[in-house]
Amino acid sequence: MKTIRWGIIGCGDVTEVKSGPGFQKARGSELAAVMRRNGDLAKDYALRHHVPVWYDDAEALIHDTHVDAVYIATPPSSHKEYTLDAAKAKKPVYVEKPMAMSYAECCEMIEVCKQASVPLFVAYYRRAQPRFLKIRSLLEEEVLGDIRRVHVRYERPPLPEDVEGNQHWRTNPAIAGAGYFFDMGSHMIDLLNYFLGPMKSAQGYSANQGKLYAAEDSVSALMQFDQGVHGSGVWDFCAAEPFDQTEIVGTKGTILYSTFSDSLIRIKVGSAMEEISIPNPEHVQQPLIQTVVDELLGKGKCPSTGETGAMASWAMDKILGRI
Repeated sequence: MKTIRWGIIGCGDVTEVKSGPGFQKARGSELAAVMRRNGDLAKDYALRHHVPVWYDDAEALIHDTHVDAVYIATPPSSHKEYTLDAAKAKKPVYVEKPMAMSYAECCEMIEVCKQASVPLFVAYYRRAQPRFLKIRSLLEEEVLGDIRRVHVRYERPPLPEDVEGNQHWRTNPAIAGAGYFFDMGSHMIDLLNYFLGPMKSAQGYSANQGKLYAAEDSVSALMQFDQGVHGSGVWDFCAAEPFDQTEIVGTKGTILYSTFSDSLIRIKVGSAMEEISIPNPEHVQQPLIQTVVDELLGKGKCPSTGETGAMASWAMDKILGRI
């Protein structure tokens, strides 16, 4: 096989620019079919993105003989169902983050895919973006010396729809698994696992302080990683001003970076300050999609698997006190 032919289940907003074009532009990849429950919207997406086939039924896409692998871009409530269906059809799976509604669901997905000998990947795409690969290389080169601790702080004012009472699915625990913490915090926690090694313990507090929707809007956490690094995190989705900063502290210096913008990476060692600018790619998922395609073609390895994706869900469940 020289080309992986992809089918997308759930061609919504995230697939318009972030991911969908990446399947068309990655080497050895093409987008063969898309699906959305609303057939008119699926057809519209297919026409605009020059995709040859569209469906309004997920099973039909999964069993299309011209689809080699499946990208699940629906909300978390259906991730497990579609993953299991694709595994039964012997189709490799690339599933959006967070991987599932809970760590328990992640474990079930991993086991079913393992039994079916089906590769499972998770869309924690920052693991393949140049700016975060640079940070990882600096840590591996011990520019900061021995890493001692990490501090995460993410704050954002309520979105207009939150204030207006038009609940987004991301704040509906029955669909999202929790609130914005699952959506945004999962990326940050996954990066910490990628940079610092597996998290071995986590605990936290959560609250609904703004009372704008059903899910939590404030989360704080304490974490410890396998190599002894200590961490803390605060996520506030009802704040006055936006703030996005992670600080990694070592015996020689610190690194400061933003997770959700391509602002400058700042490295301070002694009295010297270096600032590095690495812009994000146009299609932010394309670098990770390329690693998935390469692995399926036997040309490389993807850094974001079912096992690594489940680790982020385990940490979030621990922080929210659910396990």
